[in-house]
Parts: sequence; C-alpha cells; structure tokens
Amino acid sequence: MRTQVAIIGAGPAGLLLGQLLHAAGIDNVILEQRSGDYVLSRVRAGVLESGTVRLLDAVGAGTRLHAEGLPHDGFDLLFDGVRHRIDLAGLSGKHVTVYGQTEVTRDLMELRAGQGALTVYEAEKVALHDFDGDAPYVTYLDRGEQKRLDCDFIAGCDGYHGVSRASVPSRALKTFERVYPFGWLGLLADVPPVSHELIYAGEERGFALCSMRSNSRSRYYLQCALNERVDDWSDERFWAELRRRLDPATADALVTGPSLEKSLAPLRSFVAEPMRFGRLFLAGDAAHIVPPTGAKGLNLAASDVHYLSEALREHYAERSSAGIDAYSARALARVWKAERFSWWLTGLMHHFPDHDGFGGRIQQAERAYLVSSPAAMTALAENYVGLPF
Repeated sequence: MRTQVAIIGAGPAGLLLGQLLHAAGIDNVILEQRSGDYVLSRVRAGVLESGTVRLLDAVGAGTRLHAEGLPHDGFDLLFDGVRHRIDLAGLSGKHVTVYGQTEVTRDLMELRAGQGALTVYEAEKVALHDFDGDAPYVTYLDRGEQKRLDCDFIAGCDGYHGVSRASVPSRALKTFERVYPFGWLGLLADVPPVSHELIYAGEERGFALCSMRSNSRSRYYLQCALNERVDDWSDERFWAELRRRLDPATADALVTGPSLEKSLAPLRSFVAEPMRFGRLFLAGDAAHIVPPTGAKGLNLAASDVHYLSEALREHYAERSSAGIDAYSARALARVWKAERFSWWLTGLMHHFPDHDGFGGRIQQAERAYLVSSPAAMTALAENYVGLPF
C-alpha cells in the first residue's frame, strides 16, 4: 500500500490526527498493535480543555461530547479540613469538560469507520524504515501476512512504550525525567460523584482525588506507595481510606459501591527532545508524559496533533516546509509549560517524604498564598483550562 501519512497508534492522538488530516484532504492509514476492543477497554483521563473540545468539534466528533459531557466551571482544593473553590470561569473566562478518554476514542473510531478511512488493528511486528531519508515506509504483519506501507511521513502516536520513539537512535534523543516517590491507586464505580465538581485533597494521610466520568459513574484516586499491590486493596479498604482523606461533610456524603476497575499507576514527568527526526514525528505520550494531577496528558496530545496537522497541511497545500521545520520547537514550548504546571500541582497537593521538614513548610506556605491571592488563583485557572495553541 501507499499513503501520504502513516500513523502509528490508534489512541486519541492517532485518531484525532487522522481526522484532522482527512479534513484537509491528506490520505492516511493508522496501524494499531492492539485490537479495537482492547483500545476501548483502557480507562484513562477525562478532563478536556476547551482547545481539545474545539478540535473534536472541528472534525465532527463533538456531538455526543456536548450531549453527555459535563462542563465544569471550577474545582475544589481541600487541605487542613477546608475546601477552597477555584472559579475557573470567573478567573479565566473558560471551563473544562469532563468526558472520558474512552468515549473520545469511541467517537473518533466510529467517525473514522463511517468515512471509510483505513485503520489496521492487531498489526504485529511494526517496524519503521528510512525515515531519515526521502522514502520512509513501515512494515508489519497483518494476520500473519507481511505487509509494507510506503508513505511520505510517519507520525508516531503509539505511546510511551511504542515502537516509534524506540526506533530513533539513542544518540539523536535527549530525555528529561522525574520519577515521583508514589503512585495513584484508582477505583471506578457506578456511584454518583461526591461533588458536582472535582475535589483535589492534600491532607496529612496523602493526596486524594474525587472525580467522575458521568453523573452516575465516579473515579477516585488515592496516593499510595510504589510497592503497594492492587490485590491488597479491597473495596472496603479503599473507601475507608478515602473517607479519612476528606473533610467530614464530604466523607459523610460519599456514596460507595462495588468497583468496576482498580489500577495502580506510578507518577512521572518525561520529555524526549526533539519531536521530529527527518520524516518521523512524535506526538502525545510517545514524546512526553505528565503526572495526571494537572489533567494534561490527553490535552497535550491534542495540541501536538493540531500543530502537526497544520504543518502537514501547509506542506501539501502550500509546498512549504516551514511548519514541518518548526513543529518540534512549537510543540515543545507548550509541552514544557504543561510539564511545569503538572509538576507544580503535584508538589502542591501530595505528601512527600520530607513533609515534616523544609519542604513541608514551603508546601504549607504555597497553599496559604494560593488561596489568599487572586493573582495566584488566576495563574492556576489559566493553566488548568489550558494555555492557547
């Protein structure tokens, strides 16, 4: 086969890029290692910036989002037993929308299938070739048959563990990483949310997040040690610990129920530079990871593919390489701002090993300043709803 752009990975980044390219009249094929059902089974983030919503609307994937998504004008920070509301709409003029990543993926998959665009699922042994030259191509196994996909460009949207970044010679990459000394234990349950907006709790026992996927499905997280095991956490233990990390009124209002899913994820910050290698471009988690505290992972992937789709449109429509040449620097400028914000919010709300020392006192001072300063709360709101792209 031949296409203009070969996209590796059928997560939200790859699917959104495919639709943006399709809208610009640029042919593309997506190769995905897993099955479609597996892709849809992954439970991920669910807070969308207004810019991400705008992109989904632009490709025609926003109908169900607007019907079922939950617009949020603010959220609460809880520490020292007191909830402090951050008025996103009042401080920034924008809001966020709670709509699960699984649902974003489903909407994009259905849209792509309806347009007859090709996605090859369960593509095995995907390998990237000659992307440092003028004629890149991708090889893979399709139900045991060797296939070759010739293309003009390759977009690596296959996540942190994917083949795209791994195909780049290590000498061409510079990586930056911070691994945090804790993880998040998450629980999904069909129970109404404890609050109509998110609650970020940073109490003495550790961080907790009260979130939701809908008005009847809730997602809760607990900070925990990296050596914890999901099997050691019964539903009863999880709910009891969550209550201990909430203020009394919120704890009393908490509705519990059997878990649909529990998972444990370590927290890290990671960036690989650059994001372009000849005719290979990295986007989303293939290039960067943020701790989930700031809800930036999916939204950063959306801004990456926006920049990349604009660059490719310019290449084909205007015969200009300016956008392609600027892609990495342009994307990384926004990536590092999001990395900074996610690092800052993680430090603000989590319990660190030196909590009783200097770091703990600085954290207390930072919290006190934040909730007493309209300027500080405005900076938080502007970053949370998403910087322009």
